[in-house]
Amino acid sequence: MSLTYKQQFIRFMVESGVLRFGTFTLKSGRVAPYFINTGNYKTGRQLAKLGEYYAACIAEHGVKADCLVGPAYKGIPLAVTAAVSLWNNHGVDVNYCFDRKEAKDHGEGGLFVGHQLSDGEDVVIIEDVMTSGKALREILPKLEAQAKVNVAGMIISVDRMEKGLNSDLSAVQEVLRDFGIKVYSIVTMADIIDAIEQGIIEGKEYLTAMKEYRAKYGVN
Repeated sequence: MSLTYKQQFIRFMVESGVLRFGTFTLKSGRVAPYFINTGNYKTGRQLAKLGEYYAACIAEHGVKADCLVGPAYKGIPLAVTAAVSLWNNHGVDVNYCFDRKEAKDHGEGGLFVGHQLSDGEDVVIIEDVMTSGKALREILPKLEAQAKVNVAGMIISVDRMEKGLNSDLSAVQEVLRDFGIKVYSIVTMADIIDAIEQGIIEGKEYLTAMKEYRAKYGVN
């Protein structure tokens, strides 16, 4: 069976130990039947593959960018590998940059390393997952201080499709509501459940718990 890039990515997450099933108490206090730990990506091969999936997501949705922005720290290697893969696999050459945690006041100075942003450019923010939208909320003021750029979108690996603690909206939906920024994910929780049902990955013993969790905390 020929797998879509989304199905390949779900299998890749499982093989990399990033997506696991069981019983996990999350930071929110919710008890979930799955856990996503992107810190388990740690090899060159994994990073190269990860960039291919991000690039495929950008290409699938036709997101146009002059520059990929990787919020420090997790977003830095993601923006770099996505930019490399866009060139290698899609023939698209884009700039990339990432923010400093503190502005540099010597040498070339500035808030960003890499491409220096200018007014009117389209930028795409690259992140791993979105729990509360904190990384986006932190980098937007830095972007605004640098130049009048247009945030054309944000790319994440997994959309949990899960309500916030104090909202009936997910973090992805809140970002669209609050900032008008569209968030694109390589896969969603619905894709992961579908992959289990189709036998793309193992875990059918967790399907009932996954669906019950989605029914309680999920959004469409």
